[in-house]
Amino acid sequence: MPETVPIRVLLADDHDLLRQGLTLLLGLQPEIEVVGEARTGQEAVTQVNRLAPNVVVMDISMPDMDGLEACRTIRAHNPTTYVLILTMHDNEGYFLQALRAGAAGYIVKKAAPTELHMAICAVAQGGVFLYPGLAKALVHAYLTQSTPLASPTRVEEGPNLAQELKVLTPREREIVTLVAEGYTNQAIADRLILSIKTVQSHRANVMEKLGLRDITHLVRFALRHRLIGTEP
Repeated sequence: MPETVPIRVLLADDHDLLRQGLTLLLGLQPEIEVVGEARTGQEAVTQVNRLAPNVVVMDISMPDMDGLEACRTIRAHNPTTYVLILTMHDNEGYFLQALRAGAAGYIVKKAAPTELHMAICAVAQGGVFLYPGLAKALVHAYLTQSTPLASPTRVEEGPNLAQELKVLTPREREIVTLVAEGYTNQAIADRLILSIKTVQSHRANVMEKLGLRDITHLVRFALRHRLIGTEP
């Protein structure tokens, strides 16, 4: 059997003890390799350009450049690197700001080690991980429109919902629904009995057809078209 390529992780946090602890913790997982560390947001951006990690586990409060700005910069220039926010802030304000910045996941520092492991694996596969209890904030923000997640896209402005859905094939609708529900590419492939490459191709087609920039827009599209539920 071919050897599994480990998930390359960069840790960004200004607390040395926390970074060292996470390095030891994640080092126990054979599918994860910590390839670097950063103490500031600017260092994280530099390290990403140098090391090309799959996932950056990043705090919000850091000197020089905070984690949200670093996330925004990383995602703009390194589309194959995903950002998982690991923070002490468990309020909706920071959570929604992280999604606007392009984060693929959000987890709080009081979470169990198993949850961090699951979050890293999920975002590394192109999925989403939202800490339980905060995910409902995404639905609430969309329904109330009091805290817009991002600028509207071409699709979200259209008045005819049925017409918007017609651009998608039945399979692509399935992909949208599962991605919005938080399934990883691998989980979608297993569920629909497809190859990962096929899932990735469908996903890319969906984003292009709908003019969506990131997962936040895709979730909003799924909510607007009632492809996923709105219960918290």
